[in-house]
Amino acid sequence: MWTIAAAIILGLAMFVFFLFRVFEYSILARRKKLPPGSMGWPYIGETLQLYSGSTNSFFSLKQKRYGDVFKTHILGCPCVMIASPEAARFVLVSQAHLFKPTFPTSKQRIIGPQALFFHDGPYHAKLRKLVVSSFATEGIKSILSDIESLTIATLDSWDAKKINTFTEMKKFTFQVGILRIFGRQENIDMNELNEAYLSLENGYNSLAINIPGTKFNNAMKARRRLSKIVEKVVQSRRAKSQHRSDDSNFLDVLLASKEESGQQLSHEQVVDNIIGIIFASRDTTASVLTWIIKFLKSSPVLLESVTAEHESITLKKASSDDRLTWEDTKCMHLTTRVIQETLRVATVLSFTFREAVEDVEYKGYIIPKGWKVLPLFRNIHHSPDYFPDPQKFDPSRFEATPKANTFLPFGNGVHSCPGSELAKLEMLVFIHHLITKFRWELDESKTGVQYSPFQIPQEGLPIRVDRK
Repeated sequence: MWTIAAAIILGLAMFVFFLFRVFEYSILARRKKLPPGSMGWPYIGETLQLYSGSTNSFFSLKQKRYGDVFKTHILGCPCVMIASPEAARFVLVSQAHLFKPTFPTSKQRIIGPQALFFHDGPYHAKLRKLVVSSFATEGIKSILSDIESLTIATLDSWDAKKINTFTEMKKFTFQVGILRIFGRQENIDMNELNEAYLSLENGYNSLAINIPGTKFNNAMKARRRLSKIVEKVVQSRRAKSQHRSDDSNFLDVLLASKEESGQQLSHEQVVDNIIGIIFASRDTTASVLTWIIKFLKSSPVLLESVTAEHESITLKKASSDDRLTWEDTKCMHLTTRVIQETLRVATVLSFTFREAVEDVEYKGYIIPKGWKVLPLFRNIHHSPDYFPDPQKFDPSRFEATPKANTFLPFGNGVHSCPGSELAKLEMLVFIHHLITKFRWELDESKTGVQYSPFQIPQEGLPIRVDRK
């Protein structure tokens, strides 16, 4: 009986909400010239259409029908989508002060409201400076050998096996992220940490319906478990008064930082930002590495050229066991272009969220205050106007610098991804050891694409790996 009553109450609430939204949008439409588009069902909007199939097809069909600026309603939020370099620059750079960084409520609650991604102004500037100090070039040079050790150990575990590439890459990038966040010395139960993270990840794109049994509810439980794990590490590190390890990891940087008032960052601020960085450091890079393995194997001539580039680096060393240097990674020019083209073709980060802080006019349309604004990076990356024959995998197109605001794999402006240099470094190191020491075969029966929520090859790209 209680289940039936709850369902009736929920249904009535959604109906009332629907009527309110219809009234609200009709008022807006009369008062302001909204972009063209459709809003879908009450509260749910067009979320199911977005995530039930190809997000690429969803946005491409919308753009084809309505143009480069259109409205929709996803994850409980009215949204305006933009799909041109000029519009992306308008929102992310030139008029960025009119659009604050934001995410749907579900994402903010799962990661933590104090995380860098959800803020602007002085607090964001301070946190970003701390992140950059740990994840930009100077901050990651010291862990090159550690990344290489993790790479070698990962590849050794693949030898003579059939593996799921995306699953294995998630394990690898997770380890690299944890290394940079906590440092070399921290004793952490990686299995417990990984299990909590996976549960959180499963509910990341769900609606914020916190009812037992829903993905969001399970994700919030996992978030509390993950928070407790991080809290233990933070408490242990704080107990080591004035402790700073020799690798200046992100946790030590956070704990050493003080607010303008002279107070240290709060416990919630530290935990939320660590969880946020854990989230940001894993699946995106893992997805790109998975696609690189597929694209290289699918192009024998390109694979041969990339292999030659890395073998030339190995030949210059006194011993085959000599480790890579920072200077070696700067000589991987073709490999860098392969990474760039993979970032363009795969476009793991299909869009980002902003929110209008006031009514904003753009090209005759009004973007109402409070509406989400999503620059569609993938639509820009796959436009033949900027990248001829956009579906073709062609690293040579990056021999020349792309037109401004047409290549945005890490976003743009003050909120662009501060961990992009670490991501590129771990990809370069991994590719080097993979192609110089191993060979792999694709499962030719798995040629499709799936979304989890990032675009990845079908079933995570099963491959057979053997040492050369």
